[in-house]
Amino acid sequence: MAPKITLDHISMKFGDFYAVHDISLDVEEGEYVTILGPSGCGKTTLIKVISGIWHPTEGRVLIDGEDVTDVPLEDRDMGYVFQNIALFPNLTNLANVEYGPRVRAWPPEEQRATAEKYLKLVAMLDRAGMFPGELSGGEQQKVAIARALASGSKILMLDEPLSALDARVRMELRYEIRRIVKELGITVLHVTHDQEEAMSVSDRIVLMRAGRVHDTGAPLDIYRNPQSIFAAYFIGETNLLEGYVSGWTKNGRTKVRLRGGHTVRAEKSAFATGDAVVISVRPENVYTADDGLKAKVVSVVFMGTFWRVRTVAETGDYLEYNVSGNHAAPRPGDQVMLVFNKRMTKVFARPAEGLEGAISLE
Repeated sequence: MAPKITLDHISMKFGDFYAVHDISLDVEEGEYVTILGPSGCGKTTLIKVISGIWHPTEGRVLIDGEDVTDVPLEDRDMGYVFQNIALFPNLTNLANVEYGPRVRAWPPEEQRATAEKYLKLVAMLDRAGMFPGELSGGEQQKVAIARALASGSKILMLDEPLSALDARVRMELRYEIRRIVKELGITVLHVTHDQEEAMSVSDRIVLMRAGRVHDTGAPLDIYRNPQSIFAAYFIGETNLLEGYVSGWTKNGRTKVRLRGGHTVRAEKSAFATGDAVVISVRPENVYTADDGLKAKVVSVVFMGTFWRVRTVAETGDYLEYNVSGNHAAPRPGDQVMLVFNKRMTKVFARPAEGLEGAISLE
């Protein structure tokens, strides 16, 4: 059975700077959790603490309820795959994968059988006798994953494992990694700054910013129901507009008055009339109609399956919406009327630090 990881109020300071601040989190048995966030948010620091590379300034790390905070890296029984592919260049791929079983003093025949098993699992057995320098980047990372798994670890730590690879290889390998670990029943923590990567492989996403967890949830849930303006902004794409609550519809939906006096309807909320708010509506939930928010088309970009239309609204806000690639797109300079899907228009309290501060990646 795969282990459960528990973080109990973990903090990590460098001097007076908190790289990670008071994080409590459970990763369930066999769960694939992605730690997502911008560069410098603390995600790599967090998994280095979990794996034992660094000792936390505060808090505890528990594996299946056992406190391993003071247990050294080599005794935590975790496989670790780094961003920079860390294979021994002077060893064959087979010898690289045999390394873990060898240092654990497994019988020679078991070392070979285990290495061959995991090379076969990542479809690299036919290159077992080659050296890492004779492989492509994607193939090298497959060997690195096989090496991490060959030690028999039931926890796998992936630290930006795909970021150095070409886009097509990255896409193929992320699905391959998920297939392999689910087949083996391993608990996975995967660090990335790539939201598409996180959305496609995770059972659950943990979104970090400035050393703290901002939101957590299944990919679909965190996309459709973000718990903060930053989550709405960072995961996927969204339009953000400031306004005030002006009342309620008969079925309880929030009416928001935007700059310039135009009123839109949004989701149900607990705000009071007059509250300063920010609404978030994704481009796929903005449509054109005969009546709505007036806007002028600024640019049109073909995205493959749809046109991305950028406009400037009468409120002064830039708004984007999508047009199916099978339909004619408007032209720059055209006037359009925009309406929002009220069920998918989220309402947040206007942040004290201002909208720009709330979505800052720092």
